[in-house]
Amino acid sequence: MTVRKSLARLAAATALTGAATGAATAQTELTLSHFLPAVHGIHTDFIVPWTEQITECTDGEVTFEIFPGGTQRGNVARQQEQVLAGVVDIAHGLHGIPRGRFPRTSLIDLPFLTEDAGAATHALWSNFDEYLSQEYDGLKVLALHAHNGGLIHTVDAPVETMEDLEGMRIRTPSPAISQMLEFLGASPQGLPPGQVYENLQRGVIDGTVFPWDPVNSFGLAEVLNYHLDAGVYTVSFFFVMNQDRFDSLPQQAQACIDEHSGDALVANFGDWWDDWDAPGREAALADGGEITELSDDERARWREALQPMIDSYIEGVEADGVDNAREIYQAFQDSIAEYNAEHEMQ
Repeated sequence: MTVRKSLARLAAATALTGAATGAATAQTELTLSHFLPAVHGIHTDFIVPWTEQITECTDGEVTFEIFPGGTQRGNVARQQEQVLAGVVDIAHGLHGIPRGRFPRTSLIDLPFLTEDAGAATHALWSNFDEYLSQEYDGLKVLALHAHNGGLIHTVDAPVETMEDLEGMRIRTPSPAISQMLEFLGASPQGLPPGQVYENLQRGVIDGTVFPWDPVNSFGLAEVLNYHLDAGVYTVSFFFVMNQDRFDSLPQQAQACIDEHSGDALVANFGDWWDDWDAPGREAALADGGEITELSDDERARWREALQPMIDSYIEGVEADGVDNAREIYQAFQDSIAEYNAEHEMQ
C-alpha cells in the first residue's frame, strides 16, 4: 500500500470518528417563551437560572433560546398553544388568558383563599396529580405557581370601600377575578399585562388589579396614584413543556429537567414573590403613591358580599363538566390551611 493511500484511509477513518463523536455530543437547543419583560424576576431569578441549571446538568448538551414578553413569541394569550403546536418547546403563561382553558386550576383564583404565593403554589402543586393533571394533556408540567395577594391600583380616586369601586373600569386577569369585581360594583376589563400602562395613561381604564411586582416591572407607578392593599385574591401560572419534545430528549436531559423542576422548583415561589413585590411597593412610594390597607371591618363586608359569587363560580365550573369542582375547592382550602399551620410553627 502506498503512503498516499495509507494517509487517505487514515484521513477517512478520522473523519468518520469525528462525525460519530460530534453526533454523540451534538447540542440540543430548546426554545422557551414567557410574557413578562426581561427585567422581571420571573425572567431574571427563575427562568434564566433554571435554563442555566439544565445546561450545566447536561454538561452543555442542552441549551436554550428565550423569548420574553415583547418578542415575537411573548404574547401572553398564546403561551399554551405555542407549546402544544411545537412553536416553542417550553412556556410560562397565565392560566386566565385566554379564558376557560383551565377550569379546575382556576378555582385557586377565587377570593379569600389566600394572599400568600407560597400557600397558593403549595395548594396547586400538592393537588396536581389527583385533581388538575387532566387539564394539561400533551404537556409536561414543570411547575404551577401563584402570586402574592393582589391589590387594587387606581389613577384618579382611591378605593377604600366597595362603594368606591362602583362603576370603575378595572383591568382583570381571569374569569374569577372578573366575577369578583362585578360583585364589588366595578366593570372588569380584560387586558394582557403589557397593555395596562397605555390604557391607564389614555383613560380607557380607571385602574387594575395586580400584586406589587408589575408596578415596578411594567413602570405602572408613573400612572397609578392610589393602591389598596386588599390581598383578597391570587392568580396562577403554568410552566410547561411539550410532552413529545421532552420524550425525544436523551435520558440524561430528561433526568436533569426532572431534577430541577416540580418539587424543587415550586418551593421557591413564596420567597421569590416576596422579593419581586418589594421594588413595586418602593416604586409606588417613590412616585408619591398613596397606599391604604383594607380595614378589618371592610374586609368582612367584602367576604360576606363575595360568598354568593364564590358559590356561583363553583357552580359554573360544575356546569362546564367539572363534577367535583367543590371537592377541588375544598382540597385547595385544606392544603392552604396545612401550609399555614406548618409555617406558623417555623
